Amino acid sequence: MKYFNECQTLEEVKALYKKLAKENHPDAGGDTATMQAINTEYAYACAVIAKGASMSDAEADEEIRLSEEYRQIIEAIINLPGIVIELVGRWLWISGNTYPVRKELSTAELTYHGKKKVWYYSPDEYKKRGTNKSLDEIKAKYGSEQITARNNSKVLKG
Repeated sequence: MKYFNECQTLEEVKALYKKLAKENHPDAGGDTATMQAINTEYAYACAVIAKGASMSDAEADEEIRLSEEYRQIIEAIINLPGIVIELVGRWLWISGNTYPVRKELSTAELTYHGKKKVWYYSPDEYKKRGTNKSLDEIKAKYGSEQITARNNSKVLKG
């Protein structure tokens, strides 16, 4: 592995991935081949660390699957103007000026939440029906990591 050799935890792998994606994504002036190599190594590094972190094979496989799903969705929408992407627990929430890009959000397999007035993605196994909590209450409980897109440059917050 060229990029993730020094990483010891999934958090370190994810943080380094975000940094490398910001620097090497084709939309930010990088090249496709480099980004594909980073993506491949990211998945491998997640697998190695997850399997070594006293997770069962099923838990490690689940972590890898979720990381890949989230990465694909974020890459599909990161450069849409006026949106804010947040990872809250196991959910992605997309807010901001989403109306002009609603077709792109729907194509990325996101669902609109009418009461909260935001788009979201969550794997089926993590969906719970009937919660009346506000998005702020959910963020307070699970914490949030924010990724925003501004004028085709990525600003990562976390």
